[in-house]
Amino acid sequence: MKYKLWILTTLLYLIGNDFAYAQKTDTFMGEVVNYDEAAVPSYTLPDVLLTLNGKTVKSKKDWENERRAEIISLFKKNVYGQTPAGFDSIRFELTNHMPDAMDGRASLKEVTIHIWNKGKQVDIPFVMFVPNNRKKPAPVFLLINNRSKRNTDPTRLVKSNFWPAEMLVEKGYAIAAFHVGDAAPDKKDAYQHGVLDQLYPELLAQEDGMKAIGAWAWAASRVMDYFETDKDIDVHKVALVGHSRGGKTSLWAGALDQRFALVFSSCSGSTGASLARRQYGETISLINKQFGYWFADTYKQYSNRVNDLPVDQHMLIALMAPRPVYTTNAVDDRWADPRGSYLSLINALPVYKLYNKNTALTPELPPADSPIIKSNIGYHLRKGIHDLNVYDWENFVRFADYHYKK
Repeated sequence: MKYKLWILTTLLYLIGNDFAYAQKTDTFMGEVVNYDEAAVPSYTLPDVLLTLNGKTVKSKKDWENERRAEIISLFKKNVYGQTPAGFDSIRFELTNHMPDAMDGRASLKEVTIHIWNKGKQVDIPFVMFVPNNRKKPAPVFLLINNRSKRNTDPTRLVKSNFWPAEMLVEKGYAIAAFHVGDAAPDKKDAYQHGVLDQLYPELLAQEDGMKAIGAWAWAASRVMDYFETDKDIDVHKVALVGHSRGGKTSLWAGALDQRFALVFSSCSGSTGASLARRQYGETISLINKQFGYWFADTYKQYSNRVNDLPVDQHMLIALMAPRPVYTTNAVDDRWADPRGSYLSLINALPVYKLYNKNTALTPELPPADSPIIKSNIGYHLRKGIHDLNVYDWENFVRFADYHYKK
């Protein structure tokens, strides 16, 4: 009887899941969520190569001297907020060093970054493992950790597929991580307690001042500052990785800080890699309702006026050029709009072509588990749910290997 009940329960679960996946709309926070490709409205994307004064960019010189700065300014003003220009001083403190971690395969370094501005101080700790079996400085992956710190446990008593440190070390890479909460707590009533209220309180009063994602991106650059001082790290081979809200942050940080050689964004969806104008899955309106504290207050004016937004996310991808960029999606994560994320890559191609950077992108979204690796813009659609796991990391390493060793 128990066996029959288990079968019935399982069948009902599978039927329910199939029904849920087949649904073309859903309702969330009082709004209809579109999952029907046929219901995607017609839209026109802002031309990534057309300057505000109507000039078409035809060279990388014009891109670098004019249009790139314009797009960054538009994103700062309308989406992610203004970024602080500097700070008074910074100091790096090695708080723990274990040269024989991972059974002698790696050196553990725990570092606290102390930053001062106008008499106030913020401390941002991070953890890093560097492979011992190497003859030169190691390339490094830096994760923007938006999950529990248990995922990046320096003792390795807890190991997580979200940050498979042993695997990265085995492949010859250093792996580091900082936690978003040390820069800005990921809570709507507490995000300001950290970088913002201590170092840059004036940004809290600005309508276009940065909020949580801006603070997280700022913190990633402070870790990059540290890498420039560490002889064990190849500062020209620093890859930035983020998942979900962290994936939104990795793209924004990579746009602002060109010291990051590679940028990886996992399942970043709305205001990450996916096109806002498609209005598929999570929309600007929904993300502002639930997570408005991630973005500048000015972003809210576009919640129901997406076609008036002077940017879209293909322009964010284009800001990585000519550096390689890699994004991912998951089949069951329709909320993050896999097709719309892929279309962002396609529509960023004109800028990569200015640099004669060829890509292997196909015209249509590739099938699941068919990663595009040998390309200046990489991508994979993975079977499964919204996550960052070993499959993703394995392909990140393949992409890095291709670009660092070609």
